[in-house]
Amino acid sequence: MKGARRWARRGLILALGAIFLLSTGTRLIDAAPTFSPTRPIEWVIPAGTGGGADQQARFMAPLIAKYKLSPQPLIPVNRPAGAGAQGFLYMLERTGSPHIILITLDNLFTTPLVQVLKKPDGSRFTWRDMTPIARLLLDNFALTVRCDRGWKTVADFKKAVESAPPGTFKMSGTGSKQEDEIIMVLLEQTWKVDFTYVPFPGGGAVAAAVVGGQTDFSVNNPLEMVGHWDAGRLCPLAVFASKRIPFGKWKDIPTMKELGYPIEYQMLRGIFGPPQMPKEAVAWYQDLFRKLLDTPEMKDFIERGAFDEAFLTGPAFERWLEEKERTIRNLMIKGGLIPKS
Repeated sequence: MKGARRWARRGLILALGAIFLLSTGTRLIDAAPTFSPTRPIEWVIPAGTGGGADQQARFMAPLIAKYKLSPQPLIPVNRPAGAGAQGFLYMLERTGSPHIILITLDNLFTTPLVQVLKKPDGSRFTWRDMTPIARLLLDNFALTVRCDRGWKTVADFKKAVESAPPGTFKMSGTGSKQEDEIIMVLLEQTWKVDFTYVPFPGGGAVAAAVVGGQTDFSVNNPLEMVGHWDAGRLCPLAVFASKRIPFGKWKDIPTMKELGYPIEYQMLRGIFGPPQMPKEAVAWYQDLFRKLLDTPEMKDFIERGAFDEAFLTGPAFERWLEEKERTIRNLMIKGGLIPKS
């Protein structure tokens, strides 16, 4: 009888021990990292060198290494052909990979609207075919001219445009039927004038064309022209934001809206993964970029580039993307850049 009780006690102790080990093991598994990159991460830039997306990725990559936010380096690679189409289709070829991300700008919406980009199954590509990770920033646009042209205000510039033959004034912009051209067409419609649009592969070349006199103006992103502004070569006359940019000398630059021209536009600066990126990898990248935005270097970068910090993830980010696509489609239809159908 005593032997039976002894064996019963042993059995109970073993059972309790097994339960403890299992529960402890479960907690350890839950606490362990579910994803960590095991090889270098390719960071696709669907635009040319020198532009805002290129500068942003190349500024952030070494900062990630400095703060040890990733055990593997992030390697920026430009894939600008076809107004970013090369980069988007390249991402499709890496379906399911956790070791590739893409920095986004608004060609994520505009390029698929003006080009038929085919997926392997023959259907048409849209941003929904990739994995949204995070919205980081919203980028602004500035009506930019050479400082020595004598146009100190938007009114000065508008008067010069109206007094010249149609098409005389040339605007440099990134790509064709992209965000720069959308803004130009809206400006044409508002002022009842005609410009000549000159496309370039990236924002750096866009600014250089104005500096060199090949074009008369641009709507450069602040980061793309601020170095020239600091050097006295380029001057912003107004910004296409809903309110003034609250940083440094940007505070003195009016919005087009306050000057009586209701043209507003901001551009996405965010991160996407390839189709079917593992959820654990998405969460890891979200955590990485959230931490990165909190570094003092990124705070300085945001101020120098006159960005709006706008971190957003998950369903809220996807709803914002849906609305952004509708807005861009409507603007492109209004500007005659795509048909209504």
